[in-house]
Amino acid sequence: KCLNPCPVDIDFGEVTTRMRKILVNRGQKRTSLGAKAAMAFLNTTNPGTVRFLRTTLGKWGFRGLNAGHTMARLTGIVSKTPPLPKATTEKATVTEQVIELVRRPIRVDLPKKGFREALRLEDKTQVPIISDPNQNGDGDAVFYFPGCGSERLFSDIGLATIAMLHKTGAQTVLPPGYICCGYPQTSAGLADQGQRITTENRVLFHRIANTLNYLDIKTVVVSCGTCMDQLLKYEFEKIFPGCRLLDIHEYLLEKDISLNGSTGRKYLYHEPCHNPMKKYPSLKVAGDLTGSEVQMSDRCCGESGTLGVSRPDIASQLRFRKSEELLKGVTSLTGKERTDVQESKLLTSCPACLQGLAKYQDETGLKADYIVIEMANKLLGDNWQMKFIDGLQKDGIERVLL
Repeated sequence: KCLNPCPVDIDFGEVTTRMRKILVNRGQKRTSLGAKAAMAFLNTTNPGTVRFLRTTLGKWGFRGLNAGHTMARLTGIVSKTPPLPKATTEKATVTEQVIELVRRPIRVDLPKKGFREALRLEDKTQVPIISDPNQNGDGDAVFYFPGCGSERLFSDIGLATIAMLHKTGAQTVLPPGYICCGYPQTSAGLADQGQRITTENRVLFHRIANTLNYLDIKTVVVSCGTCMDQLLKYEFEKIFPGCRLLDIHEYLLEKDISLNGSTGRKYLYHEPCHNPMKKYPSLKVAGDLTGSEVQMSDRCCGESGTLGVSRPDIASQLRFRKSEELLKGVTSLTGKERTDVQESKLLTSCPACLQGLAKYQDETGLKADYIVIEMANKLLGDNWQMKFIDGLQKDGIERVLL
């Protein structure tokens, strides 16, 4: 957020990353247990470990935070309306960090299974190609990079992306197995590890391009802004000649798919700090796809990757301002101080933001969701996840040996 106003063009994100790298190299970088656990979740490629960490860190972790919030409320440690946060003058005590960690509950339900597990696509020796057999290969050939947030944690994002690509008639190629883009490692100061992951991925994608050279892949689709920022360095135009890198929502916009206001809701849109939409203005994309009134909601959500668990005291400062913006947005959108899911919703296009925005539901009544999930829920009907998975398992997945 400091990039544009800076009069001498200093990229403070790059400066921070470089400082972290220096501290790591000198053995002086401090990190929290929560940040270490999150990094372990992103680093592993073993399907069994992914499922274990998804259950323990995701499902049980969210339940634990909610239980901690309930106990803190009952004992009067935290109030219903979060107070003005303290200024950060030094590292907070463990007690203060725990209080800030449970100050807001997280209202989010994780799917029982990730889409790779449900579709049996965890074999890293096979490249899955998902398509409609009735299309006879007439649709676009698209390479979809889900990223950790869209397949390991909030796997409905990845499934909805695949389902909507399927609806357009596209042949969707997925990477084999679980892989990370390398951005979280690089931004944490682990530059060597981030570079190794990036290099290994680029080699893997070249192998996929050679194996599937009969497919004319012209579009690489992502559903995460953080992945988008990292994949821009992959030089995909050299992997799939003539291809472009596009967010799933921009792709659907180009295919003229819209809800045409059929949900009856109004929307607030939270643009992520790592905005995945590079070709079209994100507010225009959200408005055209939903066909409804959409207003922008400014300010960082406070999740910021692992900041929410590594420094919850600083995250609470960000959340205080974001809460004010959301409440203003609700009033502007509905004329009320609080809303409900039938009247309005809070949309975003970042998995980490989806997690962060889920912490404001009790205060505002706004349920957070992904644009592509909102579209799938309406266009594909009730219980679309199970119907889509069952349909693909019958005759919708080709597995090519890498």
